[in-house]
Amino acid sequence: MSKRFEIRREVTLAATPEEVWRAIATREGQAGWFMTFEEEPPGAEIEMDEPHRLEQRFGTQAIEYVVEARDGASTVLRFVHSGILEEEWGDEFETMTAAGWDLYLATLGEYLRHFPGRPAVYAEAEAPSTPDAWKRVLAALGDPAEGDEVGGPFPGVVDVRHEHYLGIRTPDALVRFHERSLIGMPVAVGHHEMTADADPKALADTWRTWLADPTS
Repeated sequence: MSKRFEIRREVTLAATPEEVWRAIATREGQAGWFMTFEEEPPGAEIEMDEPHRLEQRFGTQAIEYVVEARDGASTVLRFVHSGILEEEWGDEFETMTAAGWDLYLATLGEYLRHFPGRPAVYAEAEAPSTPDAWKRVLAALGDPAEGDEVGGPFPGVVDVRHEHYLGIRTPDALVRFHERSLIGMPVAVGHHEMTADADPKALADTWRTWLADPTS
């Protein structure tokens, strides 16, 4: 039996509505905090009222962003991800998807705060599917807390830490590790590089090599 779900969030961002719109509605902006696709998913529909509202519908799911200006050069972003799940998915999908959006929206805030207007390149890689992959990643980084400095291929400072994710901000990038065992997927890293001519394949290869043996 299918099941409806709805994830709602509201965040205040230190940016103008136009800056927020660029981040959510353009390819180079999305690469700074979310992800990019080579092409839109088949059957995807997009409705927009720039810079106030963006809705993306694909299959049985929809994502809506509503952008509202506030005093003091800040903007409120209201977000809804809703749809219908097939019966094989239980509560774990909504739990992990909600956690994922919390990370993405936190990353959006970091992008607008630290790298406003900079075009980005996005790369991602997955760790080998082993039961201890998340523990190995955390151990290699020193099991850090928010505010701690860490090493690795791209040293920086931890700007977000949660049971299922960890984020690092470097001078030119936002790096996000995702623990996805609840939905049967391996640990992944998303790299948002604020150097427009960066090579996403080279970034992904660097992370793939590190994730294969992070403690070496």
